[in-house]
Amino acid sequence: MTTSPFRSHWSLDPEVTFINHGSFGACPTRVLEEQSRLRARLEAEPVRFLLRDLEGLLDSALAALGAFVDADPDDLAFVNNASTGVNTVLRSLRFSAGDELLVTDHEYNASRNALEFVASQWGAKVVVIKLPWPVPSAQAVVDTVLGHVTERTRLLLIDHISSPTGLVLPLATIVRALRERGVETLVDGAHGPGQVPLSLRQLGVGYYSGNCHKWLCAPKGAAFLHVRRDLQPGIRPLVISHGYNSRRRDRSQFRLDFDWCGTVDPTPFLCIPKVLEVMGRMLPGGWPEVMASNRAKALAARSFLCQQLGVTPHCPEDMVGAMATVALPDGGMEVSVIRGSEPLQDKLLFNHGVEVPVVVWPRPPQRHVRVSAQLYNSPADYQRLADALKAELGSAGSRS
Repeated sequence: MTTSPFRSHWSLDPEVTFINHGSFGACPTRVLEEQSRLRARLEAEPVRFLLRDLEGLLDSALAALGAFVDADPDDLAFVNNASTGVNTVLRSLRFSAGDELLVTDHEYNASRNALEFVASQWGAKVVVIKLPWPVPSAQAVVDTVLGHVTERTRLLLIDHISSPTGLVLPLATIVRALRERGVETLVDGAHGPGQVPLSLRQLGVGYYSGNCHKWLCAPKGAAFLHVRRDLQPGIRPLVISHGYNSRRRDRSQFRLDFDWCGTVDPTPFLCIPKVLEVMGRMLPGGWPEVMASNRAKALAARSFLCQQLGVTPHCPEDMVGAMATVALPDGGMEVSVIRGSEPLQDKLLFNHGVEVPVVVWPRPPQRHVRVSAQLYNSPADYQRLADALKAELGSAGSRS
């Protein structure tokens, strides 16, 4: 079985079949080299780099990112990960007792926890929207979400692409319908940028927190928060620093607050222009072709695995990006020592060298395998996964 010719651009372990780009991403070696160069420059003269050069470098990185996600750079702020962006918004907002905060049952656990915590501080109520599963259509998701909106609804927290299921949710329709009802949306876009086309200008969402280290393939610790211009006065970073009482008038208060939150290694942010260039040149059609290629690969992998395991897909093709989930036979109630993951995930890695998440969904003992598709993946990777699943599941690996 052959590997993808693109695998040489990454420093992935050659002994592991890596089908889990979605969890933490993977950064091309050329971008890591750029990060090393920037770090050497930083350490050669830290004061010059951080006090004299950094602001201009951040401006350039935000300009490149803004062009990619179709947003004004002054509406963007760098954060370390999407969870930080979600927490930043939730900890800034003010609610009243009895306010209703909506979230779907597909929401990433960390973001759901942040919502529950903030709601508890204000006496607000978290309303969990149970989306249909299997999902018959994107419209069914829209109808279900809107069916939970009341006069007390103040905010919707929703994934752009669901972490446990890989569903690409119909954001544009939901955001528009909620704004018409006077409700803002906070999007957990951990998996969005680089996996599917994104225009924040057209989306018009109140708050969007997206990772750059996943599907953009930037170094770990690169993410952004986008806040619509009219909502920026109400949002402050988790760390209040020098920008709060700055007398500068050449930059917005939003940028002054977020551009400097204390001493950190800024090189993950500064590598964004490089990774956009590197990844954009891997295929003739640039980033649009990269995203289309990965999606086609994910759909093919889903079809192949469903056929191999004797199951049917759980959502229509138009709700699939570069990740896809496939149902597995029910498991037990036990969990492994690795952050409570399903034991089958460990067996696939340690017994077969296949790194892929096994997700307990929607509730124990039901479970799914979630495959990712990046340029470095090949059909042989999904064949290895199928063989490994059959070996571990035995006669239970096939069902109608």
